[in-house]
Amino acid sequence: MKLNIFSLLCASLLTGCTLAPDYQRPPVDTLNYNQLNTENVSQKSAVDLSWQSVFKEPRLQQLIGLALENNKDLRLATLNVAAAKAQYGIQRSYMLPSVDATISGTRQRGENDTGGVSTTSEHGVGLGTSAFEIDLFGYARSMSEAAFYRYLATEQGQKSAELVLISAVADAYHAQLLAQEQLLLAQQTLADWEHSLLLARQLRAAEQSSGLDVAQAEGQVASAEADLQARLRVLALSNNALQLLIGKTLPEGLSKQSVLETQPLQVMPANLTSELILNRPDVVQAELNLKAANADIGAARAAFFPRISLTASTGYSSSEVKNLFDSDSRVWSFAPQINIPIFNAGKLKSELRLAEIRKSGAVISYEQTIQTAFKDVADGLSGLETFGLQIMAQKRAVSSASKRAELSLLRYRAGVDGRLELLDAQRQLYAERQVLIDLRGAELANYVALYKALGGSFLNKAETGVH
Repeated sequence: MKLNIFSLLCASLLTGCTLAPDYQRPPVDTLNYNQLNTENVSQKSAVDLSWQSVFKEPRLQQLIGLALENNKDLRLATLNVAAAKAQYGIQRSYMLPSVDATISGTRQRGENDTGGVSTTSEHGVGLGTSAFEIDLFGYARSMSEAAFYRYLATEQGQKSAELVLISAVADAYHAQLLAQEQLLLAQQTLADWEHSLLLARQLRAAEQSSGLDVAQAEGQVASAEADLQARLRVLALSNNALQLLIGKTLPEGLSKQSVLETQPLQVMPANLTSELILNRPDVVQAELNLKAANADIGAARAAFFPRISLTASTGYSSSEVKNLFDSDSRVWSFAPQINIPIFNAGKLKSELRLAEIRKSGAVISYEQTIQTAFKDVADGLSGLETFGLQIMAQKRAVSSASKRAELSLLRYRAGVDGRLELLDAQRQLYAERQVLIDLRGAELANYVALYKALGGSFLNKAETGVH
């Protein structure tokens, strides 16, 4: 009998169909979010929106670029992708036979059958495969599919990590601008109240006011000084957070712009579809993990069936090197093996049950991820509708409080109103300005959150015409 080594390669084609359940995307109750159009839209309608197109501030772009280069969490995510890819390569290799070449030579001296001493030699070359499993029931195929889906899932995990990092840097940068603006307001307020204290002392010296007015002004200045220190601390903390994200010392000149004058972000389109959410990296990752769990069930089912493995070799063996490749020196071996599970104390059933439970958990995780995504997008869209109007109203409130403070100061100098009226007007002005700054910071944070919620994508309305 002669064995053709290429017949082993043909045997690899005898793999059977996988026993994994037919995958179907589970239906998800997306709840009722009126801001979203839940009609089905082709995935071609979702296009990537680069962070450079959304975050146009040059300083912010510089920081995001540094973070993408140096952030440790993103580096770990990249390594996880490489590890998953290597694991998939290992698992996929089990579907094909491994062929090894051997070259051997032995020479030994010993006692022969007649009692004398003789020296013998043996030389050989050959090709062979060891324990190649014919995947009739799809065990190796299912394991390979599971590894492949997990590899793709880690790629989406990396994209998600990058999206989170970009959003975190944008939030931290805006928080720094917000802290800088709050510090500036605190400094201006302290200067105004120090001026009021000076005025109170002058009026007291002229016997036009009481010591109570001076005490109130002194307390007002002390409160402003305490608030100034708090604002300095917040600014330092925001700088530290931003520096940690970019992984290196902050470049100079990053805190000179007012948060109230920050360039607006790319306006998100008003007409969004649910298809966008299915393209979010975390949603895609959750579905890929679900597909991997589905493939694991196929491997667990295949384990109940017989496993057939082949060990074979072919080559030449001769005591003389010159005769090594003669036809009479040809040798071969062929050793098929069938392993049939008979008794394993319920191990295979438990493994199948475990795979099914893990798939059920993956379904729940997928559903939860989608519902969270819908909620995130709906929250962001609600902010788009309300923050602009709220800021316009707050600007009117600041203008009104400013006029009141100016008039109160004039009336106090003229002796018409007392110190309490001026103090209340100044405090109101400070509070209204603080609210305006906080609202602008919240509006920027809402833009960033919506960009993150959309997974870095938006609806190309020119392609779809969906309203």
